[in-house]
Amino acid sequence: MYTFDHDLFLLLNFDGGKAMDFIMETISGTVMWLPLYFFILAFMWYKYGWQRALAYVLCLALAIGLSDIICGIFKHSGPLKHLWESFPVRHRPMFDSAVRDLCHVTSYAHGPYGTVSAHAATTVALAWMSALAIRRKWYNWVIAVAVILICYSRIYLACHFPMDILIGAVVGSVCGLSIYFLWKKFDVVVAKQRK
Repeated sequence: MYTFDHDLFLLLNFDGGKAMDFIMETISGTVMWLPLYFFILAFMWYKYGWQRALAYVLCLALAIGLSDIICGIFKHSGPLKHLWESFPVRHRPMFDSAVRDLCHVTSYAHGPYGTVSAHAATTVALAWMSALAIRRKWYNWVIAVAVILICYSRIYLACHFPMDILIGAVVGSVCGLSIYFLWKKFDVVVAKQRK
């Protein structure tokens, strides 16, 4: 496996103390982002009505789920973990013999493999789906900051190397954009029928 991103990982991963550890674990979790998810749902309901918003939510769930499943293929986890068994897995930094003694780890409660980052993939898929649907400049900034924070938290927590994050972002972009355009085609048909 490649190691060219080890130096960048070690530059970005450091011991920020208990307060920073708590902040990064919170950012990496789900609870902090619940208001953002509720905002997306409420905005879509207000803008499109409940039927079209429901179709959007189903497509959003599909984009996020598909991103997560694809990442699982590369980490040999999840429902399709046996699909590409010959793919060489890459350990998370916390388990990688080259850097594990040099990096700051807050918890070892993770699977051993880190490529591809499902956090990055699902967050980026959500970002594309929501930014293209909401289409507000201020929201683009909010979701971009959220993506950066979540992706960085995974490096800080020694869960992923930078390339794991980048590849995850590519997976999330493909899934998010593809499903968004699928939803738009469906939404145009539904909107015409309602007229």
